[in-house]
Amino acid sequence: MKRLLIIGMLTFLLACSESPKTPVETSQIVVESFYQRKNSKLKEYTTPGLYNSYMAVQEQMTNGKNGSSNFQLVKDTVYTDTAWVKFTSAYADRPETFKLIKQNGKWKVTETGLRERSPL
Repeated sequence: MKRLLIIGMLTFLLACSESPKTPVETSQIVVESFYQRKNSKLKEYTTPGLYNSYMAVQEQMTNGKNGSSNFQLVKDTVYTDTAWVKFTSAYADRPETFKLIKQNGKWKVTETGLRERSPL
């Protein structure tokens, strides 16, 4: 009985101890969840303002685009709680850049300010 309890507790701890995603992993999740319309995952990895913006344009931007994302990192930069990730994907003709911020220990893709420039 003790063994079952210990095995159960270890299984529970391992299931709950998902390591935090890197900015690159988070960017790939956002790209793929946007085009595959996995909106609960998209909401989890974006800030509320960006999520609302994505929802407004998702229908027009995702028509006819499906399949593998072929996400490829071009360059990334991390400054404490802000990161920039430049990448290519099968969904766009040229590289895109995401700005990410760390909220509650988790990276989230956010909006780029009006006059804000990427360091990449």
